[in-house]
Amino acid sequence: MKTMKVMEALREGMSIRMREDKNVLLLGEDVGKFGGCFGVSAGMLDEFGPERVRDTPISEGAIIGAATGSAATGLRPIAEIMFSDFLTVAMDQLVNNAAFMHYMFGGKIELPMVVRTVNGAGAQGAAQHSKSMEAWVTHIPGLKVVFPSTPQDCLGLMLSSIDDDNPVIFFEHKMAYGRSGEVGSTDPIPLGRGDIKREGNDVTIIAYGNQLFVAMDAAEELAQEGISAEVLDPRTLYPLDRDLIATSVAKTGNVIVTSEEFKRGSYAGEISAFVSEELFDDLDSPVRRVCALNTPVPFAPVLEQTFLPKSEDIVAAVRKQLG
Repeated sequence: MKTMKVMEALREGMSIRMREDKNVLLLGEDVGKFGGCFGVSAGMLDEFGPERVRDTPISEGAIIGAATGSAATGLRPIAEIMFSDFLTVAMDQLVNNAAFMHYMFGGKIELPMVVRTVNGAGAQGAAQHSKSMEAWVTHIPGLKVVFPSTPQDCLGLMLSSIDDDNPVIFFEHKMAYGRSGEVGSTDPIPLGRGDIKREGNDVTIIAYGNQLFVAMDAAEELAQEGISAEVLDPRTLYPLDRDLIATSVAKTGNVIVTSEEFKRGSYAGEISAFVSEELFDDLDSPVRRVCALNTPVPFAPVLEQTFLPKSEDIVAAVRKQLG
């Protein structure tokens, strides 16, 4: 058992597989000598060399295109897109090619590639470097989507993502990189398996990414009022651990889904739809969402914090739900 930061856990997960398998490589903008925009790949160029830790031009389409081609021909690339906002530049390569090639070729090829990308607000990145883009990719068949929060989950899910023979979008929240936590295992965590981060009986709060910590703060505040909140972290957005959600909802009967996305069209809405359609008989009240505002992400710190969903917003939603 040792304490690691999220960025260290991500680096360790990549390094473990790169030591074991020479076909695993890392490519992206500034991932080599600079160590990545947020320092996640620091030192990896020295250990693995420029053939396997490759700096690229500022061209997201080229990065995903290179990853797709190399995956189709036997390598296991990890492609970094510095900010998830710019997945939009690579949508053709990602959505029309990587996601569908296994299907279009009749299952005769695999696409073992991981796309690491940085999500979310909180660092005054403004409108073009702060969005939460998970709904864009969870919509596409053929892509798996991971969004862990803790160092242990980041390490274990990075291992499983690299091992998977399908394209995996691996979201990392920029405000979580410096968070520390205990890492007691270097075993892979299976994709599609969520985790209960706090047990409770009155309401289920479903949260992921950095919003998990906001939900944990809300649960602590609710406990002071005698409300027992269960906090459920899906960890993998697709495949979603529907069984874990169903078990929790059967116990609590009330559900809040919170994410840092724009509320309109959010993946939080997809989770809410699943609960409402499939678990209706277990609900004591309608599902409620707590998300960001439907506006561009502001640059000014005060406005950015107004834009983001906060613990008090979750607490208010629970109070309203429980009457």
